[in-house]
Amino acid sequence: MKRFVALLRGINVGGNNIIKMAELKTCFEEMGFANVVTYIQSGNVLFDSNETDQLKLTQEIEKALSERFNYNSKAFLLSQQALIQIIKTAPDGFGIYPDEYRYDVIFLKPPLTAEEALSKIKTKEGVDFVTAGNGVLYFSRLSAMSGQSQMTKMIGTAIYKEMTIRNWNTTTKLAEL
Repeated sequence: MKRFVALLRGINVGGNNIIKMAELKTCFEEMGFANVVTYIQSGNVLFDSNETDQLKLTQEIEKALSERFNYNSKAFLLSQQALIQIIKTAPDGFGIYPDEYRYDVIFLKPPLTAEEALSKIKTKEGVDFVTAGNGVLYFSRLSAMSGQSQMTKMIGTAIYKEMTIRNWNTTTKLAEL
C-alpha cells in the first residue's frame, strides 16, 4: 500500500461545493481506500491504495466525487513521499518568517509545469516572491504589503483552474499526518 494525498480544488470555499469531511471520508473508503484521514475543511484527504498509477487514481477520484457530490471535481494527487520532497526542496528560508511573510505552495495539475506557470504569473516587485519547484510554485508575500500582492489577481486567469493552493502550515501538516 502506498500513501497518497489528494488536494481537492474548490470545495467549501465561499459557500460553494459544501462537502462535510465525514461524508468525504466515507466516499474515499467506499472507493476501497484504506486509512483515510481528512484534514481541515478545504479538501485534503490522505489515504492508502494498492494502485500506483496516479493518473488512474486521479480520474477515479474525480469521477466518484463529481457523481457523489454533484460538482465538477478536480483533484491534485501526489504521494506522501512526493509531498515530503516538496517540503525538503523549498527555497532556502521559505516558511521561517511567518510574522513577516505569508507562505503558500501552489500545486499544479499535470501537464502544467512549474516553468510554464511561472511564466504566466505576475508578481509585485518587493512584495511577491515566487520560485518554481517540482510540480509546484513556492509563493511568498510580505504580510505588511499583502494588499499589493498579485496573488489574488491569479484567480481570474485561465491558468488558475489548473492549480490549487495550500498555505505552508497546511502543506507541512499534511506531510506529518
